[in-house]
Amino acid sequence: MKEISVSELNELRKSEMPYQLIDIREDFEVENVNIGGLWIPMGNIPMEMQQIRKDVPVIIHCKSGVRSANITKYLEIQGFDNVSNLQGGIFAWIDQIDPSLSKY
Repeated sequence: MKEISVSELNELRKSEMPYQLIDIREDFEVENVNIGGLWIPMGNIPMEMQQIRKDVPVIIHCKSGVRSANITKYLEIQGFDNVSNLQGGIFAWIDQIDPSLSKY
């Protein structure tokens, strides 16, 4: 399984390179802290896979990186070779990139 660090994602966000960020957390989690991206709750991934791009890098994230790791593995089994898990999830983002988001 491919992974990306929050610092790598931060650099990607600053670049002109296209990518897709997918937030798989539940709605109440997204309401607390949101770093952008397409919101597809974890349980909806199988029905919403058509929204996941295959032509750009795709980064899957959750609160801590555990659920997103499972979804990244699932998507790889489904034939996606462009997906990466965000290591540490929102917790790592808050800790290393933007402490002002610390609402958890």
